[in-house]
Amino acid sequence: MSDITREDALKKIGAMIKDVKFAMLTVQSDNGHLKAHPMTTQEVEFDGDLWFLGGKDTEQVRNMAARPQVNVSYSKPDKGIYVSLQGTATLVEDRAKLDELWNDMYKAYFPEGKDDPNIQLIRIDAHGAEYWESDGKGGGLLALAKGLLTGTQAKPGENERVSL
Repeated sequence: MSDITREDALKKIGAMIKDVKFAMLTVQSDNGHLKAHPMTTQEVEFDGDLWFLGGKDTEQVRNMAARPQVNVSYSKPDKGIYVSLQGTATLVEDRAKLDELWNDMYKAYFPEGKDDPNIQLIRIDAHGAEYWESDGKGGGLLALAKGLLTGTQAKPGENERVSL
């Protein structure tokens, strides 16, 4: 684990996941298998919580209600950035928060708009994270090639685990 402060970790992770349009949210199914789904990232500043909109009638939301421990993954391969967040999902009913997060793009999933009774707000309280960061310009491949040629362990960039 890193000795980075919580505040610094939040800033670092917030900067890394900013502008990543989609995340993969992984839940545990009834039979114990892990199942990931793409989710639209909300354009709010990362403060340790992540917000998503889901359907109350979906398997994913049912799984989170039964087993709230989840993982959320982000990547920007062209920038050499990869983030994995572990946390607890909470299903939230909050009209003010829905108003804040709503975008008309969601009408494709919720035809009745913000008044659709199937909308479920999902808050992920992040407990910890691991991230990988390299220059994104082939530096990782060069480090891999160097490791293969010299027989040493490749160090393609920064890797940290942090508690949140």
